[in-house]
Amino acid sequence: MAANGLRKEDGGIDGPTNPMVTPLLTDLYQFTMAYAYWKAGKHNERAVFDLYFRRNPFGGEYTVFAGLEECIKLIANFRFTEDEIAFVQASLPPSCEIGFFDYLRGVDCSDMEIHAISEGYVVFPKIPLMRIEGPVAVVQLLETPLVNLINFASLVATNAARHRFVAGKSKLLLEFGLRRAQGPDGGISASKYCFMGGFDATSNVAAGKLFGIPLRGTHSHAFVSSFMSPDEIIEKSLKSSDGSNVCEDFVSLVQGWLSKLKWLPLLGGIFGETNQSELAAFISYALAFPKNFLALVDTYDVMRSGIPNFCAVALALNDLGYKALGVRLDSGDLAYLSCETRKFFQTTEKEFGLPDFGKTSITASNDLNEETLDALNKQGHEIDAFGIGTHLVTCYAQPALGVVFKLVEINDQPRIKLSEDVSKVSIPCKKRSYRLYGKEGYPLVDIMTGENEPPPKVGVRILCRHPFNESKRAYVVPQRVEELMKCYWPGRSG
Repeated sequence: MAANGLRKEDGGIDGPTNPMVTPLLTDLYQFTMAYAYWKAGKHNERAVFDLYFRRNPFGGEYTVFAGLEECIKLIANFRFTEDEIAFVQASLPPSCEIGFFDYLRGVDCSDMEIHAISEGYVVFPKIPLMRIEGPVAVVQLLETPLVNLINFASLVATNAARHRFVAGKSKLLLEFGLRRAQGPDGGISASKYCFMGGFDATSNVAAGKLFGIPLRGTHSHAFVSSFMSPDEIIEKSLKSSDGSNVCEDFVSLVQGWLSKLKWLPLLGGIFGETNQSELAAFISYALAFPKNFLALVDTYDVMRSGIPNFCAVALALNDLGYKALGVRLDSGDLAYLSCETRKFFQTTEKEFGLPDFGKTSITASNDLNEETLDALNKQGHEIDAFGIGTHLVTCYAQPALGVVFKLVEINDQPRIKLSEDVSKVSIPCKKRSYRLYGKEGYPLVDIMTGENEPPPKVGVRILCRHPFNESKRAYVVPQRVEELMKCYWPGRSG
């Protein structure tokens, strides 16, 4: 079925997530071309366009395809309102004939066909991500929004996948980029496609509501520094996790544990008097969220205050049947601090006989990127989760993917764009693409063929040639053949 998972209860398809994605979200020259096609009587000629990219981003070897769902939502709801037509008419030269605007009133995508690689697939340069077929004027009107919807989505999904690869499968990855993203749409899109690229959760509440992405977040340095001392805490009671009893003075319970920690021989006098502002903040947060206590421990001094204060609160919570979630480090030498924090947790577990306290989660943030994750791995660390923002959602290392949209066939005649720059030469005709797999089940190569050429066969040797580099060729005997392009919008034929 076309556009699986997108249908409304009434049988239609929801519109794009961003209400700004309308038929007017395009470049002016798409309308000037559409008028010229219409004026020349060519507007209904059947055209085929390929949407693809020329180079993998970030100097890498792969790209993650994303944005297809939003493209199908646009196509399913592509119709001009009277207000939009009036604006187009006012924007074009007054010499444009009124009949063109009557034509726009009837434009939709019912005569279009969209074939695409499945969203979330790993893809490579030159292989069409989407094949758009339909009346040439309508396809041209779709060019800019389709490129826009695929470009950033695929870029940020790839960036997220690269971060996941460096961090490893076992680490929790949290997207914290909303405040640094390029505007509200950049923030929402980044949260969606980072999740697709392998992140586990987001801080973005709107994205959580829109897309069902798990949410994570605790408190900031401002919360910690807003307190002065535990004397500010008025409501000190906390019910046990099973509800069987009530601790009337949780503050005193925490202070008692802090005193015990201070005199532990194995901690060797790591800390003396901890910061009371921080202690008050931790206690207050634990009273508010006893089942979800995770503390930011670097407001003052991580090892001399933040970690001891956290452990005192965590131990007090443990007395009442709760388990603290962990700590977050947001500054300093993250590798060193995480290792010292782990030692502190393990010592606390050993001294007080608390199973698994030594495994308490450590989260790190602080302007992380691929390079810092790699450096932390090489140094050795004890971090369980990473909160990553600016470099992730802004794609700081590369601002755009460079998606292009090229005519490859019209009226069943192949079309080609030539250039002195061979990388910009398009590959003509309607095509099919396949992924060939080897004996171990791993993909070996993606190939393109003409629409009517016979597909590659399992067990039959095939010569694969690079389209622009004659020296790059290889014989492959596929053990499995997967056709990459599927029909996501069949038009009237569906």
